Amino acid sequence: MQVLAIETSGTTGSLAALKGADILARVDLDPTQRLARSLAPGIRDLLADIGWRPADVGLVAVAIGPGSFTGLRLGVMTAKAFAYGAVTAISGVDTLTTIAAQAPAEALRVAVAIDAQRGDLYCAKFERDETGAPLRQVTSIGIAPAEKWLSDLEAGTVLTGPALAKLVCPVPAACVVSPRDVWFPDAATVGRLAFACYSAGERDDVWQLAPLYLRRSAAEEKRDAKK
Repeated sequence: MQVLAIETSGTTGSLAALKGADILARVDLDPTQRLARSLAPGIRDLLADIGWRPADVGLVAVAIGPGSFTGLRLGVMTAKAFAYGAVTAISGVDTLTTIAAQAPAEALRVAVAIDAQRGDLYCAKFERDETGAPLRQVTSIGIAPAEKWLSDLEAGTVLTGPALAKLVCPVPAACVVSPRDVWFPDAATVGRLAFACYSAGERDDVWQLAPLYLRRSAAEEKRDAKK
């Protein structure tokens, strides 16, 4: 199956083309441009570079969040429009699962955090046994103050996620910080996870798929406060 993967949960993003779980091409979107300007041309150029037509794509994979409200809205709506226009399948992958999948293979406990603004984090925990099985999510995705997230960590937990780039609280000495280059969600990982879900029989509806917003945006809260 030929997979187009879209990751726009942050202020920038990436795209990838895969054949099954194998990466054929991957590009970062231009960080100097707004996603609204770079996303569609980026998809067009990626497909042209590998010689695919839109109809050649069998699955559109997209990160659904949590993350940037604007980035997620653009990414998910673009994926849905592509899937509808090309009459192809679509699969949404949550951002925390994507980041966890990029953690070192030897990590048995992984805690992922994304900046949720206002001193809070979007967070979840993952575990695997010593057989090398894939990580499984063991807590629901939630919102917590950075201090509480750190205080709840078990010894030996591997920490990862974009929130680490802004974290001002000290990390517990008994925890391990993963390499910085795996903190940020990548379109290639989104594509691999989506392909695995699709191969296992999981399906998303192009009409029902929506960004994973855990709370309203600051603009929405200000608007409601004026009513």
